[in-house]
Amino acid sequence: MSTPLTELSAAGVAVWLDDISRQRLRTGNLADLVAQRGVVGVTSNPTIFQKAIGAGDDYAEQLGDLALRGVDLGEAVRAITAADVREACDVLRGAYDASGGVDGRVSLEVDPRLAHDTERTVAEARALWWLVDRPNLFIKIPATKAGLPAITRALAGGISVNVTLIFGLDRYDAVIEAFQSGVEQAIAAGRDVSDLASVASFFVSRVDTEVDARLDKIGTPAAKALHAKTAIANARLAYERYEKAFGTPRWAALAAQGAKAQRPLWASTSTKDPSLPDTIYVSELIAPNTVNTMPEATLQAFADHGVVGGETIRPFYDDARAVFAALAGVGVDLDDVIETLEAQGVQKFEDSWKQLLDTIERQLSAPPAND
Repeated sequence: MSTPLTELSAAGVAVWLDDISRQRLRTGNLADLVAQRGVVGVTSNPTIFQKAIGAGDDYAEQLGDLALRGVDLGEAVRAITAADVREACDVLRGAYDASGGVDGRVSLEVDPRLAHDTERTVAEARALWWLVDRPNLFIKIPATKAGLPAITRALAGGISVNVTLIFGLDRYDAVIEAFQSGVEQAIAAGRDVSDLASVASFFVSRVDTEVDARLDKIGTPAAKALHAKTAIANARLAYERYEKAFGTPRWAALAAQGAKAQRPLWASTSTKDPSLPDTIYVSELIAPNTVNTMPEATLQAFADHGVVGGETIRPFYDDARAVFAALAGVGVDLDDVIETLEAQGVQKFEDSWKQLLDTIERQLSAPPAND
């Protein structure tokens, strides 16, 4: 039976869940979403893990074992998060096999405090890749300036990468270059790249949140008319760049050797503005070879009343450029917006990571419960 989610998948949009927890895994909730909602991937981030580990006692047994073993805080975090991601990889293995390694992927992020340290990011990516030990893993590396060479080196070493925290078009160009260079280096080293994969996670709703606040301060009718238009225009123009970058002779040569294109992934797709439709960042970003990773509330909302009315990206490139021109006309500096969002994004994940460390540290130092 056709549903909004099956129609979305048929339109070329892979449906991923932006959440993970041990409770989802142990209750079979994730498996149910895979079977009933067509979920073919999972993304995680420090905020998601902080909330999961801080709620309930699903991690109590493992935390108790880690405490008895005297494991230090950093290794405890790796052990706990890797365990969840490894189990989720096993749940998604069928989707991975069925798609030839395109979908069925589960993402685990490097310590966000390393966002501006290339060498340590690469070392952490290698450690997490080894620790989870599943072919359908993605290591998430932020698209900071220091992250770009780390992305290339990770891919060159055979590590599949989810590039996260992309906000601007110029940085996205740099991400594509980092990806293609990594694939080229992997091939030059004699690696089989047929299972090497990547997505480029373009953050959506946060762009509207930042720009709309600036438009409200400007306060003119022209500014108000641009409310809630920037994020979708930004993502649409990103897809245009994706089409160009993966339609070149350079990419054709890599594809001929088995390389898979780096798909655009729409992240931060929950609606922050209650005046907007709760599925706007799904229904307005439909195009082939994309991923939309959604919190469960957004996923269930789209399952209930989402509309797939055909492609909503490629027919609107000119409209997107017109939005950008209008933003410049009312005085919105998009370069400053992007710089602000990247700094905020890294800081938010750092804050969540610190909260996660605090949560685990408290539980590691708590006296053991009496049997």
